[in-house]
Amino acid sequence: MTTLTLAIRWNPIDWPLTHGPIPYAVLAAGWGAFALLALSRHERWRAPRMLGALLAGGALTALVKVAVDSWWRPFPEGTPDFVMRWVAVALFGISLLCFRAPLLSNRRRLLAVGGVALVVVMAASQINRGFDQYPTARSMLAPPTDELTRGRAAAVVGSAPDRPLSETWHAPPGLPAKGTLSTVTIPGPASGFSARPGYVYLPPAYQADPRPLLPVVVLLPGQPGAPEDWVNSGAIRDTLDAFAAEHQGLAPIVVVADETGGQFSNPLCMDSRIAKSQTYLAVDVPDWIHRNLQTATGRTSLAIGGLSLGGTCSLQLALNAPDVYGAFLDISGQDEPTLGSHGETVAKAFDGDENAFAAVDPMHLMTRRQFPDTAGMFVVGADDPWYRPGQEKMYAAAQAAGMKVGFQTIPGWHSWVVFRQAFEQNLPWLARQSGLIR
Repeated sequence: MTTLTLAIRWNPIDWPLTHGPIPYAVLAAGWGAFALLALSRHERWRAPRMLGALLAGGALTALVKVAVDSWWRPFPEGTPDFVMRWVAVALFGISLLCFRAPLLSNRRRLLAVGGVALVVVMAASQINRGFDQYPTARSMLAPPTDELTRGRAAAVVGSAPDRPLSETWHAPPGLPAKGTLSTVTIPGPASGFSARPGYVYLPPAYQADPRPLLPVVVLLPGQPGAPEDWVNSGAIRDTLDAFAAEHQGLAPIVVVADETGGQFSNPLCMDSRIAKSQTYLAVDVPDWIHRNLQTATGRTSLAIGGLSLGGTCSLQLALNAPDVYGAFLDISGQDEPTLGSHGETVAKAFDGDENAFAAVDPMHLMTRRQFPDTAGMFVVGADDPWYRPGQEKMYAAAQAAGMKVGFQTIPGWHSWVVFRQAFEQNLPWLARQSGLIR
């Protein structure tokens, strides 16, 4: 075991937060603090105060549920039940503090505040365990990045007819062991879309001379979400470096783009009253790639993929811009682009025009046209009650539309446990579709 491995293992920011002793210790401490808040021998701490705290916690939980799912509505499918249960625990703990604080001395009141903090941290920890969003504290930090490699190499190596690039490429001596990750801003001159900064992963082979002309995968986050989710929670840099290490430094170039413009925004990846998100992804992003990166060209060399909303978008772009994207990876996507309901979506995005919606909706497109030259993969959590039925429905429709598609389930539900594995397991598939490997 190397010194570096030991240093990483003993660095607290790399300790696991979703499995192992830490989340269970937080759980035990949180419930212990909750019990101390709820139980008291104080003569004025009677059933009425306990009942008042319970009613207050329940009322606050109901208010949060209504505010989030009925008024704000940042999540089209609604807030998961397990999230609301832990929110209720946290709010009940806060209510207990409010009702007990007048009975406590200053010192005990301060301890009670600390106890409530433990309850809130416990609830947040359990929600994080459910989504596996932050497997370590490091995944909460901004990822380290490199300067983007610019300029075009004079000598290049392309794929030979009927042979993958991996069979004609020979890694030169001194090739870096790992790829680079750079922050980039992809403007929207054709769409007018204002996107957040994204990321570009360039594999080790991109630094070679002659340079291999590599395929590109455009990767999209979910909603709520941001491009850095794929880097931090998705650990794509490690996945791509591992793939490159097995293929003489070769791997797809990955561009993580922003399809929403905001953490809770949802322009549906369509050109509509909301935004021209489709034009951004079908015109602006590919144009930026070809202007700034030296890559293989043609629709078979450009794939698109994503998770949740990003998965829905990847299917939409493959169908609405089949001349741009030759393959797609739909991870836990929806069966229809939505802002919460079909009626609301059509009203807000298309002024109630059903024909305008049908012209770009994936299901309508697949019932009207054939797509024999498009390859796709649908992946979903085996225990995902929301998205699995929709993924099965869209997979059947894609088969009927003549696509070369596959369907996979991964143990888990709508979480990063599934999303990470989906990308890792299908990276070789993406590489085969583009002629990178056999």
